[in-house]
Amino acid sequence: MRLGESAGRTHPGKVRRRNEDSYVLDPPLFAVADGMGGAQAGEVASRLTASAFREFHEADTLPPDERIQAIIQEANRRIYERARADSDVSGMGTTVTAALLTGGRVTLGHVGDSRAYRIRDGELEQLTEDHSLVADLMRSGRLTPEEAEAHPQRSVITRALGTDPHVDVDTMAVDAEPGDVFLLCSDGLTTMVGDEDILGILDAAPTLDDAAKELVRAANTGGGEDNVTVVLFGVEGDEAVDETLVAAPLVESNGQGDTNELEDTLTNLQPVQTTAPQAVEARKPRRKGRWGRRVLWALVALGLVALLLGGALFGISRAYFVGADENGNIVVYQGVPFDIRDGVGLYRERYVSRVQASQLSPEERASLLNHELVSYDRARARVAVYEAEAVP
Repeated sequence: MRLGESAGRTHPGKVRRRNEDSYVLDPPLFAVADGMGGAQAGEVASRLTASAFREFHEADTLPPDERIQAIIQEANRRIYERARADSDVSGMGTTVTAALLTGGRVTLGHVGDSRAYRIRDGELEQLTEDHSLVADLMRSGRLTPEEAEAHPQRSVITRALGTDPHVDVDTMAVDAEPGDVFLLCSDGLTTMVGDEDILGILDAAPTLDDAAKELVRAANTGGGEDNVTVVLFGVEGDEAVDETLVAAPLVESNGQGDTNELEDTLTNLQPVQTTAPQAVEARKPRRKGRWGRRVLWALVALGLVALLLGGALFGISRAYFVGADENGNIVVYQGVPFDIRDGVGLYRERYVSRVQASQLSPEERASLLNHELVSYDRARARVAVYEAEAVP
């Protein structure tokens, strides 16, 4: 067997301002981590996990299951020690679901409620078992799947990286056949999109990259209540996987938007055309006055840039959108819903409501928290509708 196409996407969702998910796309090694802990702690934990997959090579020669175990234990150690040394991130943790394709088998490592699926012959099969409270109740027969979907503690997990010096890791190996597609995802996908819809999207998408984009879009359309991350990879026949020949960069993502946008832009860049030596010689007599023209064009360009920046800043100052802060309160923000870099956004809080996003139905959240740019009065009016119903 050999690795086929692979793709990964992540998005903060419609409710949360920050993305605490990370993913690894380092064929034939893949992983998804969903951080938790409040403030930026979850983001730190998931990034430390992604870094361990990128940097920890002491386990490269081990058998697949031992290699996965070793990497996850290293990630757990890094998170645990960082939390003990830094009170700002005390109590942080993360889930992780990882996959390693070797030969004709996929070895999985799993902690938490992120999941791994295999799509084969038109069927979606969940390969991992959630380490969560409702999953335990379902396994014991005390909850039905329908009851679990509406359970108020459905997001409580029973196992995570970083909470103890050592973590129990579930590992398993499954056969891979030509045509199989494997999906790793955070619960931001599975809580918003049902199995049938996931399968339908995968069947309809012409490429795995298109499928990844559409899965993220479907999660946000369904409410976008959490960060959503998906990693997909396919298996083809014939050649065995050679780790030294399959070269692709690891992707570690926590941004506000999609981490593949830069990748897509770079793909579309055209090579710069160079001028032949003969053409250079032919132009030599025309060099007189060249610097004057360059200065003139530079001044024109600077003027245009200043005009564009001024217009953009003016537009941002008059734009508002409705979102939610890290405490779950509905907020009217001034600016546009984008981050220049971590912790630095093109927006600021203008009004914080007492209404919590959790008090609204999924449909209400999808309607209110769609980041549509409106006037301040319009944004306040939209929030006021729910304040009249929800605020005592």
